[in-house]
Amino acid sequence: MADILYVYGNKLYANLTNRCCLSCDFCIRKNDTGVGNAASLWHEQDPSIEMIKEAVDAFDFSPFEELTFCGYGEPTYALDALIWTAKYLKDVHPGLTLRLNTNGLSDLIHGQPTVRRLAEFIDIASISLNAPTRNQYDALYHPQNPDSFEAMLAFARESK
Repeated sequence: MADILYVYGNKLYANLTNRCCLSCDFCIRKNDTGVGNAASLWHEQDPSIEMIKEAVDAFDFSPFEELTFCGYGEPTYALDALIWTAKYLKDVHPGLTLRLNTNGLSDLIHGQPTVRRLAEFIDIASISLNAPTRNQYDALYHPQNPDSFEAMLAFARESK
């Protein structure tokens, strides 16, 4: 089974899915099966809520002030699990800051607005904005959906 929680450097991460609608030139998952102390970040299937709860309950959070939702997929593909996990973490570790590393395509993925649902429990969103134009974005990210650049910008505007 792939790691759900892992440490890279002195940071804590949650890996909830491998699904992604981009094929970024810079994606770390093209290089190895794991990062940091994770032996593998490749889930055969997305972890269930029960599996996530078990991983959270077994983990020592005391050295960490922040957890980042970021793994080998776009975390918002697992939107319900992400929100459940964020809410649970806020309940059991109320001082923990929760960050979302995202490609900003959650609204496009789910066909509806998602920022308000995420904002209820996520403290910080880091949106991958590595290209200033649609052509440069498409060349770097290789999106499945031709409207990805515009969707990412709309998500960023709504997130602020």
